[in-house]
Amino acid sequence: MYPLARPRNPGSDAGQWADHDGRWANGLGYRDEVTQPTQISEITAEEASQMVEAGAFLLDVREEDEWEAGHAPVAVHIPMGLVSDRVAEIPVDRPVVCVCRLGGRSGSVATALEEAGFDVHNLNGGMTAWEITGLPVVTDDGAPGQII
Repeated sequence: MYPLARPRNPGSDAGQWADHDGRWANGLGYRDEVTQPTQISEITAEEASQMVEAGAFLLDVREEDEWEAGHAPVAVHIPMGLVSDRVAEIPVDRPVVCVCRLGGRSGSVATALEEAGFDVHNLNGGMTAWEITGLPVVTDDGAPGQII
């Protein structure tokens, strides 16, 4: 997804991304074979809600029109394509829960963040699962929202 570098010191450098001319910090390029993919924690909407209530950062990586139609009340919106530019806005001192509409885009972002040293989880089923579970979906003005 993005050329990232693992933090040199996860305690202080987590979240620093580096571009190495299309190569990962470990020397792999995007076309090189990777034999052990990163396993991201997949969580349910109920688990995500509990984590957020306990202080986790809810990162919504959907596009602007999706966000405007409806999102979780406490979510922070950083579209997938802007995550590498705005990674400094993502806290390194608490868990991060990534969400999109169904879980695919957020899974890619979660993988990249995990490889950069973040404690990250992907909401399996995304905002669709969040809504089906009966968790709140709102627009920016607080009105009821919808998932598109």
